[in-house]
Formats: sequence, C-alpha cells, structure tokens
Amino acid sequence: MPALVVSEIMTSEDSKELKKKMKIDSRSDSDEVKKKDKKRKALNLYDDNEENGSLKQMPLREALVAKGINALFPIQALTFDTILDGSDLVGRARTGQGKTLAFVLPILESLINGPTKVSRKTGYGRAPSVLLLLPTRELALQVFADFEVYGGAVGITSCCLYGNSPMGQQEVQLKRGVDIVVGTPGRVKDHIERGNIDFRSLQFRVLDEVDEMLKIGFVDDVEFILGKVEDASQVQTLLFSATLPSWVKHISSKFLKPDKKTVDLVGDEKMKASKNVRHIIIPCTGSARSQLIPDILRCYSSGGRTIIFTETRGYASELAGILPGARALHGEIQQPQREITLSGFRSGKFLTLVATNVAARGLDIDNVQLIIQCEPPRDVEAYIHRSGRTGRAGNTGVAVMLYDPKKSNISKIERESGVKFEHLSAPQPADVAKAAGKEAAEAVAEISDSVIPAFKAAAEELLHTSELSPAELLAKALAKAAGYSEIKSRSLLSSMENCVTLLLECGRPIFSPSFAYNVLRGFLPEDKVELIKGLTLTADGKGAVFDVSSDELDTFLAGKNAQGVSMEVVKELPRLQEKDQARGGRFGGSHGGFSDRRGGGRFSGGRGGRGGGRGYGNFGRR
Repeated sequence: MPALVVSEIMTSEDSKELKKKMKIDSRSDSDEVKKKDKKRKALNLYDDNEENGSLKQMPLREALVAKGINALFPIQALTFDTILDGSDLVGRARTGQGKTLAFVLPILESLINGPTKVSRKTGYGRAPSVLLLLPTRELALQVFADFEVYGGAVGITSCCLYGNSPMGQQEVQLKRGVDIVVGTPGRVKDHIERGNIDFRSLQFRVLDEVDEMLKIGFVDDVEFILGKVEDASQVQTLLFSATLPSWVKHISSKFLKPDKKTVDLVGDEKMKASKNVRHIIIPCTGSARSQLIPDILRCYSSGGRTIIFTETRGYASELAGILPGARALHGEIQQPQREITLSGFRSGKFLTLVATNVAARGLDIDNVQLIIQCEPPRDVEAYIHRSGRTGRAGNTGVAVMLYDPKKSNISKIERESGVKFEHLSAPQPADVAKAAGKEAAEAVAEISDSVIPAFKAAAEELLHTSELSPAELLAKALAKAAGYSEIKSRSLLSSMENCVTLLLECGRPIFSPSFAYNVLRGFLPEDKVELIKGLTLTADGKGAVFDVSSDELDTFLAGKNAQGVSMEVVKELPRLQEKDQARGGRFGGSHGGFSDRRGGGRFSGGRGGRGGGRGYGNFGRR
C-alpha cells in the first residue's frame, strides 16, 4: 500500500510560498498550532503507528488509492489534525486546491475512529451527524458523490437535498436515517420547516463556498439553518470560502467558537488565474464563432475534455447542436437531465460540454484539457473561475477566450487576473486540414487489406486517366476522408471564412477609423470601400487592419501603388487598440483625436489630445 505522505507535496518551493501565503491562527494556542504545523510536513497518513492524522480504515485507504490519491495538497494537510482535534475552522483556499477532501477525510475519520464515534447514532431513523451546505445543486451533488465513494467504503451513508428534485424521495431517505446530509440552503430550509431533519445528534456542520452563497442570495436561509442548532457548543463548525466579505466574517463570528482556527492559503493576495494554464486570446466576431470553435477544439483539446462557456442559454443549446457529440448544461435544462449530462461528461461518454455560468464555479471534473470562453466575461473573477476548470490539481491545461477588440478590454483582465495572454490569430483552415490529414492517414493505415480487391480496379483507372501524380491523388483521397472538398481562407481579424485581413499604412499616424476610410477613398471607388468589414486601428497608431472578401483581394492590393500608401495581407495580426484605448488613448482625448498647439485639436472635437504644440505630420498645426 503506497504511503500518503504530506511531505511529498511540500517541496522547498512550496514551503517558501506557503510561508508567504499561509496563515494559521488561534488566539489561545498559536504555539501549539505551529508545532502541529511542523509535524504535518512529515505526517504519514497511512502509518498505523501515528497517533494523530492517520487513516485507520483500510477500505478508506483503498478508496483513495483507487482514485489515484497518493499525496495531500496543502489545504488538506493543514486541516486534518485541526478538524480531528475538534476545533472550529475557517479555511481559505482557491478553487482546484483540493478543498473538498480537506473536510471529507477528517470528518469520516472522526465518525469512525475519532472523538465523535461514541456519540454517532446508528440504526433505522437515526438523525444525521453531519450537515453540509453548498450554494448550487451541481456542487452539492459533487460533494455528495465524494461522501458516497469514501463514506460508503466505511459504512457511512449520505443523502443530497436540492431543489427541482422530488421532495418525497428525499423525505424517505431522511426518515430511514442517514449519517451525512449534503444540500443547498433553500431545500434544507424546506425540510427543516417540514420537520424532516433533526439536529439533536449533529456533530459537524460545514459551509463550503460561503462567499458564493452570499452572491446567490442565501444569507437569510443560511442564518436560519445555523440558528436551528440548539447547543452549538456541542457541534464542530467548518467554514470554507475563497474570499472573506463582511457577511462571511459575520457568520464566522456569530456561529463559530471564539477559539476557532484559521488556515489561509490565500492571504492578502488578489485572486489570480492558475499558472498551470496557458491563456490564449483570439479575435473573433460573434457571427464567426460557430465556424471557429470546431477548429479550436481540433487544435487545442488534445483529445481531452473541453468546457465551452457561453453568456446565454440559447447559444449554449445552439452550439451544442452544432458540435458533434457535445451536450449543453444550463438553467433551463431539467435537473434529472443535468445530472445525466454531468455524469456522462465525467465518465467520458462525450468530451465537449457547452455551459453557462451554472458550471463555472467549484465543479471538479478530472482531465479537462481545454476551456473556451465565447466572449470575455463581465468581471475578472468570472474569467478566473472559468479558466480554473482546467489546470487543476497540478495538471496543465489551455484556456482560449474569443474577443472583439472593439468591445473588449483585455488589458484589464490581464492586469487584475495576473495572466499574460498569448495573442494568437484563429487557426487557419490549411493548418487545421493538415492536422485532419494526419488523422485520416492514420485511419487509412488501419483499414483491413481485405478492402483492396474491391477498390483496386477503380484506383488503377484513376491513376491512368488523371494528370495528377499518385501522391496528389492520395492527398485528395485523404482530404475527402477528412471531410474537405476545398480549403477556405480565414480572416485573422474576425475569424470569418472566405475573408482576408489587410493592413493599411500611409506613412503617418492613423488616428481614427474615419481617417483610415478617407485614405482608402483616395484610391478606391465608394462601392469597394463599403465592402470593408471590421476596420480596427493598431495599438501603435501607425495603421489599420480590416477584412475584405477573398474575391476582392486583388482590387484592394492594387491600391498599394497609391502614393504613400502601403497595403499588405496580414500574416500575423498586430496588437490592436482596445475599447478604452480607442475612446481616449495615446492619440487623443476622450474622442481619440489629435491635438494642435493649443491642445484643442483639429480632429479631437475640442477636447485635449496628446500634448499641445506637438503636431503629427501634416495633421497638427505647427
């Protein structure tokens, strides 16, 4: 049996980082906690000779090993003894840091071998020993599944209470008696009001993702439930939250014991995105998403699970209908179907899940390789939670976000999330086709030789009648096998197919879209100028990029012979002005114009530009 050793995950780098981030605090016995913290680093949880912190139950050990768990994460190591000692606890940890097992394991150990073993009720109709509250049905089902696996290994029973599920079935489970109740605040409150839950035997109450409960609006329900425990001194309360807003602090002060302990893996740092994730952004208009996303899947999913986040339920369903084998997950889908969908995604029956924010926080699904966000979320925290669905538990992953430069402020997300985005263009159809060709070639090589006689005559006739070489004919056959009849061009700016992106420069700063259009009208007829799509200024202010139809490319390229004008097909998209920069960036005031000597500016609408007295070429007054 492999040993579950805390020191396996506490490397020297981890120790240095933890000293900066981690706070373990107790007003009454901080020295004792420090000693225990030091002991934890060498603690062997599978060592039967250890008096504290070892898992005595062989079935529980086997269940952990079966799940591939051979080492603890810091939050698990730091909470194990504290919970076994009977202390109330406030735990702060980011999503993906193993928070669930931080309370599941010590609670189970306590119920079977610890101080609560004697007082735990058994038999038919027994009242629960543990109550665990979570903000959403999906999270409740996820934690319930962990208690089913690990608790079931040692004879501990659980039930899960949540809305949009038959009340009668839940009442039957409670009447028969369970050891652990997992649920959402609204449904747990309903059962309390119906007299279905008896808290007189309660040993533990756990609140997970407490800050999210506040956001959803469960304040009154949570306080109602916690207030139903008559003698809180006999109950151990564990509270876990990534952040500590004022209400969470209020709950901690009101319902936890004064000598509560705190384990903090967050500290004073702002929430940051995972460093195990490759963060990519690709410019894309809304109309091009459905064309682009299948190619992103092919290029970045590595055959693993993918979660695609959309802002609306309708688009989630639409996109799931387009992508082969994908399933949608959102609030309009009935709860039984949502459970089937999540179960199928976890088990690998399908590999692409298209979801709204219902799946954005807390869900722990193994081996999610790729996250696609169809547009930037409304706040930075949402980006962090969404991209945090991959790169979990020490694994790596890829997070791709599509954005419209005219509508998005990528710099803000970078600044506040701590990521450095890779600015990439959409995968080009030719590159995607090459990848598809390799897959088709591998598939052809695996076909049984028994098919050759049936197709050999047709193949020989094709070789004799075609002017193409055998390799060229085989290439066309592979293209057909991969589903290609032609290779289309794709815009680097909008990701639209059959479009080409051009870069316009005129030897002087291009300070507004209208100025760029005026330059184009100098050598193109108006009907051609009207065909331009998505004109956007470059971040350096020296040029503008735009899309034209592939059929019109030659007409536009002819304009590069105009005096002082440079026009070329973009091979790599330059950095573009973002929404805020375009409104009032380096080339003007709030209207983005240039200034003249007086700071008013001929092109700035009278609002100050970049420094009076410094004209730009022929466009500022000297």
